[in-house]
Amino acid sequence: MASTIQYVEPDDPRLALLIARLPRRLRMATHWLRRPSSRWARIPAGLLLICGGLLSILPVLGLWMLPLGLALLAEDAPPLRRARGRVLDWIERRWPHLLR
Repeated sequence: MASTIQYVEPDDPRLALLIARLPRRLRMATHWLRRPSSRWARIPAGLLLICGGLLSILPVLGLWMLPLGLALLAEDAPPLRRARGRVLDWIERRWPHLLR
């Protein structure tokens, strides 16, 4: 039996454009993690990604994990949400083609 994933519209349309650029499987996982009922998985996943980003000297882990973990935690922490907005502003200025 196939389960349906409830889509949660991002509060920033630029974030919606970036999510739409992801491959299908990552896009589905992102939609699942952004659901309000997935908070129990989103917070530990964000914290683990941040820890993995801090341990980026190890072979499997990388610095890419740090911003991804912060982006996940931004769903639940207003100060991080404001920082995410500033990062999206920077991306829009630096790489405008990503948000078309």
